[in-house]
Amino acid sequence: MPRPEVQAPPEIFYGETEARKYTTSSRIIEIQNRISERALELLALPDDGVPRLLLDIGCGSGLSGETISENGHHWIGLDISEAMLDVALEREVEGDIVLADMGQGLGLRPGCIDGAISISAVQWLCYADKSSHEPRLRLKAFFGTLYRCLARGARAVLQLYAENMDQSEMIMSYAMRSGFAGGMVVDWPHSTKARKAYIVLTCGPPSISGALPKGKGEDGESCSDSDEEGSQTVHISDRNRPRKRLKTSKKGRGKEWVLRNKEKRVRRGKEVPHDSKYTARKRKSYF
Repeated sequence: MPRPEVQAPPEIFYGETEARKYTTSSRIIEIQNRISERALELLALPDDGVPRLLLDIGCGSGLSGETISENGHHWIGLDISEAMLDVALEREVEGDIVLADMGQGLGLRPGCIDGAISISAVQWLCYADKSSHEPRLRLKAFFGTLYRCLARGARAVLQLYAENMDQSEMIMSYAMRSGFAGGMVVDWPHSTKARKAYIVLTCGPPSISGALPKGKGEDGESCSDSDEEGSQTVHISDRNRPRKRLKTSKKGRGKEWVLRNKEKRVRRGKEVPHDSKYTARKRKSYF
């Protein structure tokens, strides 16, 4: 059976029929709850009893949001499927939900979110559903605005089903370009059905939150890179945010260049303004 991403855009694929079918399937509900619990675990929120404001990207009908509420946190969910959000309203989820396309960016106030999760949604950005869609630009808009809305030191955990390694690398590269630090955590990497990949990102330098979490092996326990085959699950990437270009004057166009140019004009018998402390000083755009 072909992947949902290649069948239709998400807002069309998850129409009214598919949305209700997705929400009433006991198997899907169980899987969604298990993945959401793992995402919250990787989010590593402080265990101080204080509720946090979390963002659920691609919240759908609110299955993952219920897990957030059960853990005592508040949440905002956004999804592109109106049918999915209608089901969420019928189910009276506790979070606030927004109809939005994450590929156009997240319209949230800077630094207002304490953490973000996404279950099976980010890979949709790798597909061009319209002539105006460019996957790289959509990934750039998504990760750039996600970085801005997160508080410094907060984490984002994005569970995804990438079609191939190229998609995983493209998604990770745009996350790093936006300023995130982190990498990919893979649970049960050698299992075809149980394998789950999570991109764990930190908003800020790696030193803020420490080491990347370890993935789970076949026994369900955390493991390290040096464990036996079947349990190694962690791939780490470094923060790589391009430096902003410094505003510099054109080469050779400083005060020395102006004085030399004035001397040339004097030798040619032309009139030039007298030198003063204001010579070659940059004028402001307003008085």
